[in-house]
Formats: sequence, C-alpha cells, structure tokens
Amino acid sequence: MGRNKIIYCGAFIIILVILIYSLQGEESPEAYKQRIEKERDEQDSFMRNNSESPFKENDITFKGLTYFEPDLKYKIKARFDPIKERKIRKLATSDNKEQEYLEYGYTTFAIDDEEQKLLILENVQENILFLAFGDATSADETYGAGRYLDVTHSGGNSIMLDFNMAYNPYCAYSSEYSCPLPPRENLLDVAIRAGEKNYEH
Repeated sequence: MGRNKIIYCGAFIIILVILIYSLQGEESPEAYKQRIEKERDEQDSFMRNNSESPFKENDITFKGLTYFEPDLKYKIKARFDPIKERKIRKLATSDNKEQEYLEYGYTTFAIDDEEQKLLILENVQENILFLAFGDATSADETYGAGRYLDVTHSGGNSIMLDFNMAYNPYCAYSSEYSCPLPPRENLLDVAIRAGEKNYEH
C-alpha cells in the first residue's frame, strides 16, 4: 500500500470514529481530552489572574495547578439511590469548625471491579450538589484533606460522576479558608488517579 493510501486510510478511520461517537451522542476520546484540557486552562487562568482567586486574595505566588491526564475510565455513569428521609449532615472543617449540608443520596459505582459508594450532599444556600471524597492518593499524590466534585442530577436512578473534574478546596492553597472535610463514608481505599493533584507550595 502506498504512503498516500496509508495516510488516507488513517484519516478515514479517525473521521469514522468521530462520526460513530457523534451519532451515539458521546464525545470521542480526543474531543473529551481537548474539552478537559480547555477547562483546566481556564481554571489556571482564573487562579493566576482573577481578583477572587485564593492566590490574589492572599497575595500568594501562583505556581500553576497540576493534574492527572484525562482518563475516560474515571467518567462514570453511576447508580443513584435517593435518601427518602433527608437529614442535615454536619461536616468538620479544616479549621476545626462545622458546616451543614443536606443529605441528598448515595451513588454506587465500580472502579477496578471494586464497588464503591459515596454520599452526595446538597449545599442548600448555593443550590448545588456536593461530593467531598478522599482516596488512596490523598496525602500523597493529592491533597491530604480530600477533594471535591460538583455533580448534577436530573432525576432517575443514575448520575454522572466525572472524577477528571475533581478539584482541590481552597484550603489546599491557603490556611485562611474553612473547608469541609469528607464524611467518613466517602473515604475510599481505592486510588482515583484523576482530576487535580496536590498543590506544590
């Protein structure tokens, strides 16, 4: 096969893969990676330049955020089980205080063939769903007090968890902030090598 034919065949395969994902309503791995990297660039720009950035507010030199490579393995369509009798859950904070959240539901999923279960809470004041978690990378590759993941739920018995979007609380950058710590049931033994890594001061 000639060189030009090989190039054309390769291009055709790439286009075909993109078309298949488009017809399925899903992103191709390439498009997904580009979107994640773009969002990370925007977050980096916010941290570096915005007056509301924890670095600007506390006059700290910004050295740049670091991340695990985007990995579709950690974009998970998980089972969702609502909590019928929702109660206020008090979470301890990084400065030895407490913050209150409303229990929302549990999400169940598998990583490396091991079932995991996490509690999703609702920040009633900001009307957002909130998931704080720790895992086997905490205090090593990632921030020791855990990371956060914002999620949305449109109803039904499933919910999308994209751990590539996991981020550090502001107290990872400065002790001036009060950050809720993950509830006990959200401390996982498995390593979630996705999302933001530990910030190097």
